[in-house]
Amino acid sequence: MNNQNLAIKIKDLRSRKGFSQEQLSEESKLSLRTVQRIEKGESIPRGDTLIKLTQALGVTPDDLLEWTDIEDKGYLTLLNLSALTGLLFNPLLGIIIPLVMWILKKDKIKFVDNYGKKIISFQITWTLLIYSIFMLATKGSYIKFDFNLFDIVLSLINFRMDKEIIYVVLTGILYLYNLILIFKNYIRIKKGKQSWYLPAIPFLK
Repeated sequence: MNNQNLAIKIKDLRSRKGFSQEQLSEESKLSLRTVQRIEKGESIPRGDTLIKLTQALGVTPDDLLEWTDIEDKGYLTLLNLSALTGLLFNPLLGIIIPLVMWILKKDKIKFVDNYGKKIISFQITWTLLIYSIFMLATKGSYIKFDFNLFDIVLSLINFRMDKEIIYVVLTGILYLYNLILIFKNYIRIKKGKQSWYLPAIPFLK
C-alpha cells in the first residue's frame, strides 16, 4: 500500500466518524501537523502513532492497512469471467487479461488483490498442465502457442498415436474443470464468499 492510498483511507475514515482534522488530533493525542502530514501522504503512521490514530478512528491497525476504498462485485465478476478467454481463444489470454485487470485495480477495489492473485496463479498452473500434456502427446515434435481446445483435439487426432485418446480425455477434463471453477467462483462472488481456485502454484503472493 502506498502513502497516497493510506492517506485517502485515513481521511475517509475520519469523515465517516464526523471528525475534523482538529478533532482527530485531539482524540488521538497527535499534533494537528502530524495528522495533516499523514492525510497528505507525506508521512506514514507507524508504531505508537499508528496505534493512537486507529484507536481514535475506532479500527485496528490491521483494519486500516487492509481496508480498501470500495467494494465492486461487478469488477470481481468480470475479473473471474475474464479467465474464459483462455478456454475460448488461447490459454495465454486466460493469464494476460486477468493480470492486466488485477494490476489496474488491485489497490483500488476491495478483494481484487486477493482474487486476482488466486485466479492468475490457477490459470498459470492450468496452462502449464495443458502445455505439458500437449508436449507429451506429440513427443515435443509439434510446438504451437496460439492454440485452443479445438486445435489440440485436431492435432492429436492427426498424429494417430495409440494413446492419443488418453491425452484428448485429459485435456477435455482440464478444460471442463476450469470452466466449472470459473462459474463456481462466479456464484461465490455473488454470495460475497471467498474465492476458491485450486489446485494452484502460488506464483503471486
